[in-house]
Amino acid sequence: MLGPGRCPKYVSPCVIITGHLGEVGERPAHTRKSFAVCAFALPSAYLLYLADFSRGYSSDPQRIWQLNGQAVHFGAGNIGRGFIGQLYWESGFRTTFIDVNETVVRLLQERGSYPIHLVSETTEVIPVDNVTAIHGGDLEAVADALAEATIASTAVGSQILPRIAPAIAKGIEKRFAKPDATPLNIIICENLLKGDEVLREAVREHLAPEWHEALDTKVGFVEASIGRMVPRMTEAQLAEDPLLVCVEPYCELPLAGESFKGEMPPIKHAKPYTNFGAYVERKLFVHNMSHAAAAYLGYLKGYTYIYEAIQDPELRPVVEGAMDESCTALARKHGLDKAELDAFAKDLIHRYQNKALADQVARVGGDLKRKLGASDRLIATARMCLEQGVEPMSLVLVIGAALQFDEMSDVTAPEVMALIEAGGVPDVLREICGLEEGEPLWSHILDAVGVA
Repeated sequence: MLGPGRCPKYVSPCVIITGHLGEVGERPAHTRKSFAVCAFALPSAYLLYLADFSRGYSSDPQRIWQLNGQAVHFGAGNIGRGFIGQLYWESGFRTTFIDVNETVVRLLQERGSYPIHLVSETTEVIPVDNVTAIHGGDLEAVADALAEATIASTAVGSQILPRIAPAIAKGIEKRFAKPDATPLNIIICENLLKGDEVLREAVREHLAPEWHEALDTKVGFVEASIGRMVPRMTEAQLAEDPLLVCVEPYCELPLAGESFKGEMPPIKHAKPYTNFGAYVERKLFVHNMSHAAAAYLGYLKGYTYIYEAIQDPELRPVVEGAMDESCTALARKHGLDKAELDAFAKDLIHRYQNKALADQVARVGGDLKRKLGASDRLIATARMCLEQGVEPMSLVLVIGAALQFDEMSDVTAPEVMALIEAGGVPDVLREICGLEEGEPLWSHILDAVGVA
């Protein structure tokens, strides 16, 4: 039985050799993996024909060439290939990835495909094809692709987002130099509140004033909430295939439906919402928060993987307590159904126990400075709770654990630890968390870490 947001199992086809050539029958579930693996050895046109059936299309051989259009995606990383690329593939788009990793770009150009492993109790292999790539430094080629795109998207990280603005600006100029050009919608797949405003204004800086009207009226900047968990690939996995991505089965993509300009393209598993701000906060304040909570608490007990931490009988109640605090506050703030939020939280706890995903504590807790920021998953959630009359008792324990995340391999944890060593926890609360001495959360956190 699949839980909320799970990708439906594909009714994978096989050619019945003993019957008429091209006759299709339903494959048993236990043979899906072997089909997907051996499919890489098939001629590309034949593979497309088989993949056409697996996506539920008609058996018309001409259907495989009737694509829904061109998708351009910035960022050929784990979310780009492991989530958005799959949705575009299922939806019948030809996808062009934009990236600066020369190896990834070259392999996507040469192979035109890559594998995704859906891992849980079993492993299902999805051969995503009909893809290519452009190096992000080739602004003209990127602009040409955007000028012809049916849909575009980003998953580059919030700090990199402004760096792709020049290429988007150039693409807008090329596209709307044609009077009859259709609107361009860009789905922003970043863990960033108000990412639509950030990217729009970054692009505006690179456009001459005469293009500002087109930017505001013909380009949709569409926020998305990324819920699929994608762990860091191990060296052994990358040695097997640098393009391999292992992901969990969950594949729901909530979108800000009102942000589209013109008609929303048909994208499988995309769910447009009108009250999207509530779903962005649900993702940040429940999913991202609880994921980080499991990481920071698990780190204190020496665990390597998230599934180890969430199965610990002492840690799990703290994570669940923090989730309940956040769900209660969200329900009050946005008028959401508390029972639905509780079901969402319960499903997350189940997903965190996925041993096959092997999601690492160090990865999930990484970039400590950002995650302790005033508008991020820990401090912002606790503040929201206080604003809604909910005492964040479990949340402050999580924040206390985060302040002890001294993982030296992390990009920002050493900076946070150095600040604590130099001026104590209050300096971190002031300079990184954006708290002021005297506000309730300040004293709650100091009590949690034992600072008078």
